[in-house]
Order: sequence, then structure tokens, then C-alpha cells
Amino acid sequence: MKILEVASPAQEKEFIAMAVRLYKNEENWIRPLDKDIEGIFHPETNKLFRNGGKAKRWLLVDDHGNTIGRVAAFLNPKWRENQPTGGMGFFECIHDQKAAFLLFDTAKKWLQEQGMEAMDGPVNFGERDKWWGLLVEGFSPPNYNMPWNFPYYQDFFEAYGFEIYFKQFTYMRPVKGVGFDEKMIERANNILGDPEYIFRHIKGKELAEKAPLYFMDVYNKAWARHMGKSLTVKETQLIFKQMKPIMDPRLVYFGFYKGEPISFFINIPEINQIFKYVNGKLDLIGKIKFLWHKFFHPPNKMLGLVFGVIPEFQGKGVESAMIMAYNEQFARHDSFSYKTIEMNWIGDFNPKMMRVCEQLNATIYKTHHTYRYLFDRTKPFERHKVFE
Repeated sequence: MKILEVASPAQEKEFIAMAVRLYKNEENWIRPLDKDIEGIFHPETNKLFRNGGKAKRWLLVDDHGNTIGRVAAFLNPKWRENQPTGGMGFFECIHDQKAAFLLFDTAKKWLQEQGMEAMDGPVNFGERDKWWGLLVEGFSPPNYNMPWNFPYYQDFFEAYGFEIYFKQFTYMRPVKGVGFDEKMIERANNILGDPEYIFRHIKGKELAEKAPLYFMDVYNKAWARHMGKSLTVKETQLIFKQMKPIMDPRLVYFGFYKGEPISFFINIPEINQIFKYVNGKLDLIGKIKFLWHKFFHPPNKMLGLVFGVIPEFQGKGVESAMIMAYNEQFARHDSFSYKTIEMNWIGDFNPKMMRVCEQLNATIYKTHHTYRYLFDRTKPFERHKVFE
């Protein structure tokens, strides 16, 4: 077996093609868009390179020249921990532990040369909402920009010495036919009875012009301290612009108190139900296929992308009221076409959000693991800090 660093356009194509061959008989795997994977590894499309980030990719070939594995490793300048930690991801491998360990060793060696003391994996060279974690339970088709892998990968990671840094839970519930926790209903009614609170969806001109500002205001108060970064107006406007082709205004919902935004949730149609037909390509034919299925066979599942309540209103029942108001306005009606909702993964370090899902009578549908490997095997291992 031999490791080859990805250094040519042909090897870049092979980095994608080997996964397609590996999963060709797996009906639950959905091929990611080629541009979504390739864009991660170029400065023109991933600004982390321009801010000091680094990434390397490798292919593993057997003695006959056949590609049997791949891996990437990266330094994310946003990761500012006491223990310098790099990332490894986009790991794919045949069912061969020796091959898997050679790929892990390659990522480890490069990260050590960069001064790292640990590596997390499998993770993304970017934000946590994409390509993050190893699927260990719930091997149904993946949501858009979420990984799918063979079950035997878990054995590779744990036999090598990776330990669970945190677990990621994807909760799911039917849109209709399942009630809500009684305590949740009681808290929601207390809020909904106060006319100072308004919950509504955003549409038309307000969706384009005001919604990004509402979102930024709540996000920066509710999430920035946990994520280590505040959003700017420009970044937020770009997020909404990128979501526009797939956004359903009925799935964008905000809460206001005395006219000021205090909460939101943003859901999107689960577009992997459409992208599975385009075979990784959004060329002219791929776009035609996308539009055909979008209009004639639209997704019947929605994905809970992000949810937030500003700290002053947390624990008062605002999230319950927002969900109950939404259910009354949209979800309970027969004309609402979505059948299920999956919430974007929630880490086991976030028990508050886990309780919200449980109060929705949602159940854990999929579990991913984010692993960490300490290069100094004598050091004590610590799991991700729990959000208080």
C-alpha cells in the first residue's frame, strides 16, 4: 500500500470518485455534490485558507494502483484551545484495518509537524453544521451536507485509540399525529396569553431585508458565546442569499417581544431528497433534474437548521410558545405537505436543547460521534465542556 498526496486535478477527481465506487451498492448513501466537497479545499471557496488555515489530502492505493482509501487533515485558525488540536475528515476506506490505520497515521504525522497535540475526527474544514461526526446509529439516508459511512468505520476509530469527544443526536418527530409535553403546553399558554409577545413567519420584502437582521440580533445574543464568533451583517445577508433557492418562507419563524426579535427557528426542505437524483452534478442536466423534482416531487421532510432564544427569555417558555404558535398556524393543517422534521444535530454537551427536543416528543433518530485522539497517550482525556 502507498500513500499519495493529492496534488493534481486528476487526483482531486479521484478523491471524489473513490467514494462513489466504494458506496456504489449502498442504497442509503446519497452522493454529495462534487462542488460542495471540492470547494472545501480551495482558497477561492474556503476563506479559512486566507485566514491562516491549512489542509492536506491523501489517497491510499494498493499494490495494483487501485485507490482503497482517502483522508484529509487540516488546521482551523478558529480553533483556539489550550491544547492545540487539528482536524481530520473525509475519511473513506475499504474494510481493512491496516489500511485505515495507515490513513490515520498520515493525518496524525502531518498534524504533529504543524505543532498539534491532538486531532478531532471525522470533522470538516469549516463550520460544525457540515460534514461533522461519524455515523454510529440510524443508518438511514443522510441529510444535506451530513456524512454517511459504513458501520465498520466505528471499529476503525475506536481500535486506533480515538475517544468520544462528544455525541451528536439528530432528533426526529412526525409533523402531525404526535402531541406535545403537558408542561410545555402549560408554559406556552402562559406566554401566548401575553399580547406583548408575537410569533409569526417572515415573508416577502421583510424576508429579504429584515429577516437577516432579526436573525443576526438573536443569534449573536444566544449562540455567539458558545460558538466563539459573532455574525456580521454581511455574513448574515450572505447566509440568507445562499438559502434563497431552497427556502420555504413558511419554515422561517420568529418571536418578538414589544416589537424586538427574541427568538427564531429556521427550517429548510430536506433537499437531499432531491439531490439524490443529480448524481453529484449541478451542471445543466443536474439543474433541470433538481427543478423537476423540486416542483413535481418536493421534499416531504424538513430539516431544523438553527434555533435560538436570547438569554433573557430562556427558561420562560418562549421556545414552547413559538413552536405551539407555529403548529397552530401551519403544521397541524392538512395542506401542510411536510410529514416529518429532523432537527440539525444537537451535541450531548447541550442538555437544554436536548430537553427542548424531548418536550416536543421528538426521538433520537441518528447518532454521530466526534472523536478526539491525543498524541501524548499518557495525558488525561477530557470530553467537550457542557453548556450551562
